[in-house]
Amino acid sequence: MSSVNDVRIVPRRSNERGHADHGWLKTFHTFSFADYQSLRHQSFSSLRVLNEDRVQARTGFGTHGHQNYEIFSYIISGKLEHKDSMGNTEVLSRGALQMTSTGTGITHSEKAHGGNDVHFCQIWASPRSGQGRGKPTYFTRYFTDEEKKNRLALVVAPDNAEGVTLGREDSGPAPIRSELWMYASLIHPGASVVHTPSGNGQMRKGYVHVIQKSGYNPGAAKGATLKISGQDRSQVELREGDGAYLTYGPGVELRLENDSQEVVEVLLFDLE
Repeated sequence: MSSVNDVRIVPRRSNERGHADHGWLKTFHTFSFADYQSLRHQSFSSLRVLNEDRVQARTGFGTHGHQNYEIFSYIISGKLEHKDSMGNTEVLSRGALQMTSTGTGITHSEKAHGGNDVHFCQIWASPRSGQGRGKPTYFTRYFTDEEKKNRLALVVAPDNAEGVTLGREDSGPAPIRSELWMYASLIHPGASVVHTPSGNGQMRKGYVHVIQKSGYNPGAAKGATLKISGQDRSQVELREGDGAYLTYGPGVELRLENDSQEVVEVLLFDLE
């Protein structure tokens, strides 16, 4: 039987993800999406989609519809132009996190704004039971690189969690109708951060994604190196584009260490 101090780390290698190069769009899919379908990688707890997208300048996703899911974008570089049927029009740059609770249904478009490509992660989460058909809502949050430097900045949290506010452009984490917490960190060479998940004594799930910052690479992962370890001395090494499924108890200390000469940008999801 697993104890609360155990951590199980299962790598999800970058070149094993779903991948498509459409010219205007270069995309990687951690989970089944569009033409990429995998019975082994459908979702993980409430985390349903984790796409790392590069959209060519002055192109993008035309108007299309969504419903039920919580959909959010984490901007890595470039500028993303968002327009939706709720009347929101916004240009998002590095540091922005845009959250849409699609609820009963919305339409939107997302395009690269200006003369540069945009690189971002598009993430979908399943809403908690009974809240998938609520009124659509839209939120934007901004986090500086300094706020993420060598610490885990909480950028998304459940809308009913303590300290989470529901203003369209408030400070603090973006509210989500799901039991999902997302942290972002910029870990500098030789530095490490530690995550201690909360919980009620039960085993929990998590996911780590190392952003592919050093350039588009459909092959084996390279670039900056992140080591993940637990108190039980389990350890996995990840490179840019790699991820890892995590299973752990609330008593665990999960350490993320930069074992390279470049800054590592990492997303950590804490899930029920």
